[in-house]
Amino acid sequence: MEADGAAGSAPRVGAGTAPALLLVDFARGWTDEASPLSVPCGGEVEAAARLLDAARRSGAPVVFTTVAYDETELDSVLMLQKTPRVRQMRTGSALTEIDPRLAPRDDELVLVKKLASAFFGTALASHLESTGVDTVVLGGLITSGCVRSTAVDAAQHGFRTLVVADATTDRSESAREAALRTVDDLYGDVVTLAAAEEVLDRGWA
Repeated sequence: MEADGAAGSAPRVGAGTAPALLLVDFARGWTDEASPLSVPCGGEVEAAARLLDAARRSGAPVVFTTVAYDETELDSVLMLQKTPRVRQMRTGSALTEIDPRLAPRDDELVLVKKLASAFFGTALASHLESTGVDTVVLGGLITSGCVRSTAVDAAQHGFRTLVVADATTDRSESAREAALRTVDDLYGDVVTLAAAEEVLDRGWA
């Protein structure tokens, strides 16, 4: 699939006038090569850092997510039966920390989620709505799981959704391409890093 979504036939959603940057699960569990959960994502972290710079320059809101489970949740979260390796993302573990290359500032929200979508069981929707956001610029890990689920929920909450292809990766390239195509066909726009930077650099019109 083309990184800018040009291969898609669906109409464009486009950006609104009040974008926020949402970086999903750029936690050390997935980004640190020493982690047993790691996925190759050096280029994607660099792309996320560029998005972060653009958002900070313009003052656009920034939200990060990570995943962390308390001991009592390990057997109650059914999704962990499908992905038992993720049980290593324990509350307090260094694996749950946001990659230091993307270190959140004190005024940037970091949400802890338990399931795939950044919206499910978190205060993300209410935070974005109360801030006046109309557009979610989204990058993260893993494309076919948490990124796709978050993009779907962002659209269903009424946000214009822009998924930055350069800032997403997956353990399977075919799964990544299928997820991006689904988002581009049905829920939002898959865009290039340069296009997303332009949206964030504009700030709030």
